[in-house]
Amino acid sequence: MVHTVEMTRQLDYSAMTRIFARLQEAEPEPKGELHHVNAFTLVVAVALSAQATDVGVNKATKHLFEIADTPEKMLALGEEGLIAHIKTIGLFRNKAKNVIKLSRMLIDEFAGEVPSSRAALQRLPGVGRKTANVVLNMWFHQPAQAVDTHIFRVGNRTGIAPGRDETAVERAIEDNVPAPYQQHAHHWLILHGRYICVARKPKCGICPIRDDCQFEDKTP
Repeated sequence: MVHTVEMTRQLDYSAMTRIFARLQEAEPEPKGELHHVNAFTLVVAVALSAQATDVGVNKATKHLFEIADTPEKMLALGEEGLIAHIKTIGLFRNKAKNVIKLSRMLIDEFAGEVPSSRAALQRLPGVGRKTANVVLNMWFHQPAQAVDTHIFRVGNRTGIAPGRDETAVERAIEDNVPAPYQQHAHHWLILHGRYICVARKPKCGICPIRDDCQFEDKTP
């Protein structure tokens, strides 16, 4: 999706290094907030999280993953059985169809295993680039960058990763974040966007990267 944004200048290497060193100091081991027990349940959880909160997804999947933590068990549960668990999540009927379809595809084409390439992951029903990147990062420990609304806002507002769409911001992160920080970059940026660099009233007064940020409104 292309957004109307006022492009900021890409921060230089020294500023990027300072920023991510501070973000790492504040949260040395950031982790995703979606509960999962294996690669399959992570794929399902991320697919369910579209237009839903992580908290809401975690509540819905708590008991689901106790009884359906493999593609085979999910197929045995069936679409209606799955709906009974996820009906509190938005778009639950369409998501249930996709989860059942992707479970079948994993069995038929990937021997029941979650593939570890972006192209293969994106072939799964309901799995887009962002979902694939979350799985690659969180489960396969690749420095893939899943750009959500928080990262898009923070990237453009601060100059960390300016871009007119999610793919451009993703590329800016990959190209400009120093290598030691690549693995956790998107987690740090999500947390920063959720709790400090919020959409309407960013908390610049307590921002650890304030000195290098390009955002003009720096009042406490």
